[in-house]
Amino acid sequence: MFRLASILFSLISTTLAGTGVIAVLVAGYGTLMPILLAAAAGAILALPVSWLVAKQIYS
Repeated sequence: MFRLASILFSLISTTLAGTGVIAVLVAGYGTLMPILLAAAAGAILALPVSWLVAKQIYS
């Protein structure tokens, strides 16, 4: 299940990080720090999400 979760993480993390960056830019924050924080938050949030999706696929 770890291999599936790691493959899913590569897809889910880019999606969530990109969504966070777009949300920050739409909100009007165009400096470096909010963009990096949104991308990092998306990557961190992708860890449990990819694990849960892998668990649902296996069951």
